Amino acid sequence: MPMTVIVLRGVEPRYHGFLASVMLEIAPGVFTAPNLAKPVRLRIWAVLEDWYGTLRQGSALMTWRDPAEPCGQGLTSLGEQPRRFAEVDGIVLVRRDTATVASPP
Repeated sequence: MPMTVIVLRGVEPRYHGFLASVMLEIAPGVFTAPNLAKPVRLRIWAVLEDWYGTLRQGSALMTWRDPAEPCGQGLTSLGEQPRRFAEVDGIVLVRRDTATVASPP
């Protein structure tokens, strides 16, 4: 069960309240959970996606341990251009995709 981090910007207060019930808010809008199981992480993100689909305000970004990715962590977002990790000449970079639909974690 790896560390999960969610960063919120400009969202409704309900997001903060919901995440505070399952994660620790270490700075304004930055939530962490050191031992979050994958099914719990997926359920949390499903709730955020549902609310974002209705409210369409602000943004959320989530990262977690994912050995399949070049840098060993997964990345998904709402309300921003989707981002992904890319390895270029041995350096891991964050790349913004041109699509606007968030991919599932």
